[in-house]
Amino acid sequence: MIIAQLTDLHIKAGGKPAYAGKVDTFARLQQAVDHLNNLQPRPDLVLITGDLGDFGSEAEYRQARLALDRLLMPFYLVPGNHDDRRALRAVFADHQYLFQTQDHLSYVIDGLPLRLVGLDTSVPGKPHGLIDAERRDWLEQTLSRAPAQRTLLFMHHPPVAVGLEHMDVQRLHGADELAGVLKQQPQVELLLCGHLHRPVEFIWCGRPVYVGPAHNHAVTLDLRPGAPSSFTREPAMIRLLYLHPQSGLLLSHQSHVDDSDGPHPFFDQQGRLID
Repeated sequence: MIIAQLTDLHIKAGGKPAYAGKVDTFARLQQAVDHLNNLQPRPDLVLITGDLGDFGSEAEYRQARLALDRLLMPFYLVPGNHDDRRALRAVFADHQYLFQTQDHLSYVIDGLPLRLVGLDTSVPGKPHGLIDAERRDWLEQTLSRAPAQRTLLFMHHPPVAVGLEHMDVQRLHGADELAGVLKQQPQVELLLCGHLHRPVEFIWCGRPVYVGPAHNHAVTLDLRPGAPSSFTREPAMIRLLYLHPQSGLLLSHQSHVDDSDGPHPFFDQQGRLID
C-alpha cells in the first residue's frame, strides 16, 4: 500500500497566482497531480492535509477540483486554517465521508490495510489549531471502536513547536488532550500533518509525526528567534508512505516533482560498476 500526501495547496479563484504573482499554486498542483499519476507503482490513495484554498471560497475549491479530479486514485481531505468547512462540504458534496460529523469535518475510512482517521483541527477564522472536548471525545470513541486495527491519524496542525516561530504560534492548541487519547490507543502508529510547508519529522507520544513537504512554495527554513514570516521556492516534493508488504513497516519516502535526470544504471551489462 502506498499513500501520497498533498498539503497546503493554497489555490486561488480562477487559478490566480498567489503572493503578488510569485507562486502559481494551481500550476504547481497540476504538476503534482501529473507526477502522482505517472508514478510506478502508482499510489493507492492521496491524503490532503489542509489549506486547499487560500481564502476558503467555493470558487477556490472548484478551481482545485479541476486538478484534483484528474487524480487516478481516491483522495481524502481535511481542512486547514485557510479553509471553510461549509464551502468544502458544498463543493466536495460527493465526498460522503465529509458528512460523518455535523460540525467539524472529522471522519474515519475503514476497509484498508491501515485505518485512516482524519481529524479536523481547524478553528473558523483563526490560524491556530484546536483539540477541544468535542473533538477529543469523537477521536477517543472512534479509535476505541477498532483497538486492534493499525491506524494512521492525519490532520493539518502539528502538535508541537518546531523552531519556526511565526508558524509555531499557529500550532495545535489542546495538544495535551490529543496526547491523552493517544496514550490509551496504541494502534495509532503515525501522525501525518501539514501547515508548515516543510518536511519535518519528530517523535511525539511515542509515535513518529511527519509533516508534509511543499509541492509549491516552502516556508523559509529560518530558526532564528524572531525570524520574519517568509517563503522560498525550493524543489517540489511529495511525501509517500509505503506499507512494506513483507516486513509490514510503514516507511516514508520523498518524491521530487521537478524534472530530474535519470534513472541511470550503476552497472553495465556484465554486472560491472560503471567507471
